[in-house]
Amino acid sequence: MYQGIRIAGFGGQGVVSAGVILAQAGMLDGKEVSFFPSYGAEMRGGTANCSVVIASDEVTTPIVSEPDTVIVLNEPSLAKFEPMVKPGGLLIVNSSLVNSKPTRKDIKVISAPFNEIAAEVGNVKAMNMVVIGAYAAATGAVTEDAVAKALPKVYKKLKPEAIELNMKAMKRGMQIK
Repeated sequence: MYQGIRIAGFGGQGVVSAGVILAQAGMLDGKEVSFFPSYGAEMRGGTANCSVVIASDEVTTPIVSEPDTVIVLNEPSLAKFEPMVKPGGLLIVNSSLVNSKPTRKDIKVISAPFNEIAAEVGNVKAMNMVVIGAYAAATGAVTEDAVAKALPKVYKKLKPEAIELNMKAMKRGMQIK
């Protein structure tokens, strides 16, 4: 099993956090992982993306140039990263902030208003967890249990109710097809 993932959006959307959670969950599932962030100097509001690899065998490079899955959380990220998706791969699109439609016909597309779904769950900041849920359900690369165990490891100061909210967001994301 090999999943090369690129997550892209702007700073403050939880792009890097989502990558860290996926990598941690992959490790907790007993897989080999790598995580490689990239963000502009502005941080919050600037561009951000990260590469995550989750694999059953040794990961030889953290660079994901032809991802199996691309998650785009804003409009500029669709134009930049859609062409990179491996044929037969998966593109997850946050239709809350992406008005353009993907043009590729050789990939699977999951498009949903992740911001609005997160707000319905209880906090728009949990949008990245809704996305993680959609990704986990579509690929099986990480388990719900591993994500639940990863959250307190990644966010050591999160209160139990915040972890509960994030897991509720992830479970809601797992319902998106």
